[in-house]
Amino acid sequence: MNPAPDRAPAAADLQAELFAHTEGVAPLEIKPVRAALKSVRETLGEAFGAGVPIDELVRLRAACTDRILVRAWQELLGDSDPRTALVAVGGYGRGELLPNSDVDLLILYREGCLDEIRDGLERFITFIWDIGLQIGHSVRSPAECTDAAADDVTVITNLMEARRLAGDAGLVTEMGTRLQPDRVWPTAAFFQAKLEEQQARHAHYDETAYKLEPNTKESPGGLRDIQTIAWVAKRHFDTDTLYGLVEHGFLTEREYRELRRGQSFLWRVRFALHMVTDRCEDRLLFDHQVRVAEMLGYQDASHNLAVEQFMQRYYRNIKALSALNDILLQLFSEAILHAGEDAAPRPINGRFQARLGFIEVRDDEVFRRSPRALLEIFYLMQTRPRLVGIRAHTLRLMRRDRHLIDEGLRGDVRSRRLFTEILRQRNGVTRALRRMNRYGVLGRYLPAFGDIIGRMQFDLFHTLTVDEHTLFVIRNLRRLALPRFDHELPAISRVMQSLDKHDLLYITGLFHDIAKGRGGDHAELGAEDADAFCREHGMASEDREMICWLIRQHLLMSMTAQRKDINDPEVVHEFAQAVGTVERLDRLYVFTICDIRATNPNLWNSWKESLLTELYTNTRRNLERGLDNPLQQAELVAENRSAAAALLTRRKVRTPAFKQVWARLDDDYFLRHSAEEIAWHTEAIARHHQQADSSDQSLVIVDSVGDQGTTVFVYTRDRDYLFGLTTGVLAQLGLSILDARINTTVDDCTMDSYVVTESDGRPITDARRGAEIETALAQAIANPEVSEIRVTRRSSRRSRAFSVPTQVYFTVDHRHQHTVMELTTADRPGLLSTVGQIFRKRGILVDTAKIATIGERAEDVFHITDREGAPINDPVAFYQLRQMLMRVLDRTRDEAT
Repeated sequence: MNPAPDRAPAAADLQAELFAHTEGVAPLEIKPVRAALKSVRETLGEAFGAGVPIDELVRLRAACTDRILVRAWQELLGDSDPRTALVAVGGYGRGELLPNSDVDLLILYREGCLDEIRDGLERFITFIWDIGLQIGHSVRSPAECTDAAADDVTVITNLMEARRLAGDAGLVTEMGTRLQPDRVWPTAAFFQAKLEEQQARHAHYDETAYKLEPNTKESPGGLRDIQTIAWVAKRHFDTDTLYGLVEHGFLTEREYRELRRGQSFLWRVRFALHMVTDRCEDRLLFDHQVRVAEMLGYQDASHNLAVEQFMQRYYRNIKALSALNDILLQLFSEAILHAGEDAAPRPINGRFQARLGFIEVRDDEVFRRSPRALLEIFYLMQTRPRLVGIRAHTLRLMRRDRHLIDEGLRGDVRSRRLFTEILRQRNGVTRALRRMNRYGVLGRYLPAFGDIIGRMQFDLFHTLTVDEHTLFVIRNLRRLALPRFDHELPAISRVMQSLDKHDLLYITGLFHDIAKGRGGDHAELGAEDADAFCREHGMASEDREMICWLIRQHLLMSMTAQRKDINDPEVVHEFAQAVGTVERLDRLYVFTICDIRATNPNLWNSWKESLLTELYTNTRRNLERGLDNPLQQAELVAENRSAAAALLTRRKVRTPAFKQVWARLDDDYFLRHSAEEIAWHTEAIARHHQQADSSDQSLVIVDSVGDQGTTVFVYTRDRDYLFGLTTGVLAQLGLSILDARINTTVDDCTMDSYVVTESDGRPITDARRGAEIETALAQAIANPEVSEIRVTRRSSRRSRAFSVPTQVYFTVDHRHQHTVMELTTADRPGLLSTVGQIFRKRGILVDTAKIATIGERAEDVFHITDREGAPINDPVAFYQLRQMLMRVLDRTRDEAT
């Protein structure tokens, strides 16, 4: 999407202009040469903006570098010296250089002559560094090249692309002869090594290129995959170009054009990255994506940001390249590793057969005669687990004929039955859907799914494209359904396995986000799509209603758990009324967990699991009792007290001791905490009171409670605005706060409980780290001179790429005698402490806080009161507090970046 190419200068004119920058420049004058290189870069940047084809730009960048290096070599070592040669290798050897790419050089020398030319070589290398070129270089004789290449496949790969720049041609020829496949790295060994290298590289990127910040070079579907194909082709066929694969029958003309288009697109992206960052950068980091999209000509649309359009194009591009990579590497495998093997095919049915563990068509017209076979092939692979893949020639035919998946096929009853059977199989559901997506079948059978392929959301919360997220949701559901994965989430697996018709959840997964990017309520639009799908595929009305309800409400449980007080019986009852039945609750519970884990696995933790499980357990209990007989607050308080008393008795805590502690607490405390939490709080306080002078000392404990993460418990004499002080200490220590509950005793002590993790989400398991937290908190609380903590930690690099405006909303909860303040703002270290300082200045007390970090966004809910413990309901006070929060938080957000 560069500007119109009619603005682009002709290639010959551009070359003349670029070469003119280096004319008349003394070859060893550092400043003029540096200036010439700068002019070359600027001219290339202008040409890029004017729409010059990227292939020309990378070629001309290499050609300009050639001119400078060759002239310097001639000055320092001479062009006809038979003792040495200057050779371009790697990408530079291919004649491809981007603005800030490394310049890979090999200096060849004749055996026994190195000492004679050492001074000249050292001056040459020093000169290259001085003029600002980033080089990777080696100095070897042809024999040393052979030895190094024999030991390392990356060395032979680099040297295979050798291109003489200056010096003795005979040396370069000798090296090339020594590196022939009959002497080192035979084709089969080279191919196997490159295949394993690619597999390891893909594994490093979790087998997906659809991450938020992909690597344009190393991620699956990136430039390295194209280069791997070219290297194998060069080794096997001795061809220097990708077109040589067409000449040898390994690529069709159409595939070659697709490969070249994909390569050109990735080059354009890398070119823009180099221009934006002014360095050799291959990663599409958040910091750069918006600027790269702008440089490539994308513009914001009503429901689709420019950066989202660009990234969707990027992801679709690498998806297509990954499919081509599959075909070519499998063809190479057949030709190189299995050459001469003549395994007889084993018929499967009239359309397909198996050969060497792969499924293939019985003739080239199968899909044209019966387009439904484009679905059938995936079903056959599911029902025959010994089949490990699809033969490359069949994949090629699928790519040729997939356009035949049209309205007629989608309306065919047999096709619809095949698709639903794929979803109902006991094995291979996720694998089948992934393959269908990879090879362009799923998006054609479900056109709405095709619209979300490669679609990303420009935020830190959604870590995958919408289609990848969807398939991960189904993968998570599948794992819960299979007993061999019970160890991952045992309780949730039991719920999943108690349900029948698991395919209802898989269909829910397919459609829950299918309307992302259309505008409007994606859940409502997705439910409409699902309703049509269910009707077309002959599903029972009750199943259709269940699927549509789940899609419409798929965010209900997570929003309730994260933003509301789920310890409040009325909140639970309201949620139970919205759910209505135990079966809906079971399915929503399972789906919610699978959805969250597939949205951002790094944000899933035991604390979130415990919140959802608590809400599920209490809601199920409500539903089983009947919605007309809800749990009452007094009933829950009595249950918690009784269970905690039983725990304390088992731990040998005397009844008078714990009743003395409990006499100072109100019912809210017993609602907000589990029996286990109440027991260990009570035991710790009782023990603390037995110590001399304990009344003047704070009690700080860092501990873990069940699976709910790490809890920091503070018991001390109440002092003004302890919340801001405590959260400041925790933030400065690098901790993330997930939950805060503030309780005040009748005799003016405070019992505050914070659930925390390390900044990367890990629980605190090191005793020394726990002691560090306890000491820091105790010292800050004990010092009356300390009223606030200055948090000096900075925001993460990723979060600094986003600007989240601060929004504040108030609701008065007269029943609970507090005001609910909802705050949305940019997450940053020390946010809660800053909010606490503002509360202190405004005379506001915190009763409890629900902390939710949604990627770069903090969406926190505070229950607050005035100094007298009464709710705030003055509109003027709301306005003043909102203005102060917006002013301070937006300023500190900018400072944190």
